[in-house]
Amino acid sequence: MKVLLIGGGGREHALAWKISQSPLCDSLWAAPGNPGIAECAECVDVSGNDTEAVVSLAGDKAVDLVVIGPEEPLALGLGDAVRAAGILCFGPSMAGARIEADKAYAKNLMRAAAVPTAEGRIFTDLRQAKDYVLSRDYGVAVKASGLAKGKGVVVCPEPYQAIKPLEEMMAKKIFGDAGDTVIVEEMLVGQEASILALCDGKSIYAMEALQDHKPVGEGDMGPNTGGMGAYSPVPIIDVEMMGRVEREILVPIVDAMRRDFGRYEGLLYAGLMLTSAGPKVIEFNCRFGDPECQPLMMRLKSDLLEAMVAVAEHRLDEVTLEWDPRPAVCVVMASGGYPGSYEKGREITGIADADALDDVKVFHAGTAMVDGKLVNNGGRVLGVTASGETIAAAQQRAYEAVDKITWDDCFCRRDIAGKAIT
Repeated sequence: MKVLLIGGGGREHALAWKISQSPLCDSLWAAPGNPGIAECAECVDVSGNDTEAVVSLAGDKAVDLVVIGPEEPLALGLGDAVRAAGILCFGPSMAGARIEADKAYAKNLMRAAAVPTAEGRIFTDLRQAKDYVLSRDYGVAVKASGLAKGKGVVVCPEPYQAIKPLEEMMAKKIFGDAGDTVIVEEMLVGQEASILALCDGKSIYAMEALQDHKPVGEGDMGPNTGGMGAYSPVPIIDVEMMGRVEREILVPIVDAMRRDFGRYEGLLYAGLMLTSAGPKVIEFNCRFGDPECQPLMMRLKSDLLEAMVAVAEHRLDEVTLEWDPRPAVCVVMASGGYPGSYEKGREITGIADADALDDVKVFHAGTAMVDGKLVNNGGRVLGVTASGETIAAAQQRAYEAVDKITWDDCFCRRDIAGKAIT
């Protein structure tokens, strides 16, 4: 089978690493890919956002399946274009991608389907949004409705703190058009969890639970990022809680999307807060999480490509996934200054030493080859992922690997998976 993977981040490296292990995979291309992906796929310098170029590439290579990693190409309709060309595709349609690309739409859909989520209001007028938050007597979360690379949410324990992010999103347009509409929600309290589920439009297969770490600083301090690390499994998600998530959240939202536009096909990500009243949805995403994908692929023992083809052919009911019972922990190594501005082009050393450790895999996210040297080329640079007999052992091995890697002005959080250990 010939496969084309779209994307060039840590998530896509993890997917490429797993897809390349499949007996079904004869050829694997990645567009645009990265130096890590190049170790298990042939990288092609084509942007995933260039729909016409991607479809042309898939045709030229006689590709059997296109796997779309990032949210932006999905929101631009790449999935529709690939299917229109008669090629199997793993990833939802443009209509399906609205569940992530338009948070106002997602909020209204959740309300209509009675999916538990935070109470909130949707605003397109800055003055009205300001007046609303100042009338609240509890903490709020301010969310840009559009795509903001995981940084479009600001949690404000005191309502007055919401004024600044509202002005930045709606007046200063730090996220461009994504902040033209904002959602102001009640601040949910509890532990977060991520549930990723395969969907083929009729069947849903929830995978092992994960927990992400969004804030840049230890102790969940500082601004939100795309994610500073993740681990799986999550002790607080037991069989009973997973059953509730499936019954109260996954099934109703997939049914609501089917009534609204038809099949939702691909990966559905539910970001949850486990409150005293039960699980509530923080957000839905239309693709694998990053960095959640890395520990998930580390634990997956089954053939990922086989499962993806089953989704694309609407045969998900035939799939059963097997998991390594050992936990996995991913620690993101980032460029100094992230999620703000940072310097690129600094040489990275030590990856081979880290990869040589047992039960360790270093996934590339923001890297590039310049003059024969591997350098940082993004905010989140590497996802150092390790397995262990316990979460504590996996965490220890991940940080052992982290400590072998360096570049000028790099950093990471030192408390990834700590909530599951203490």
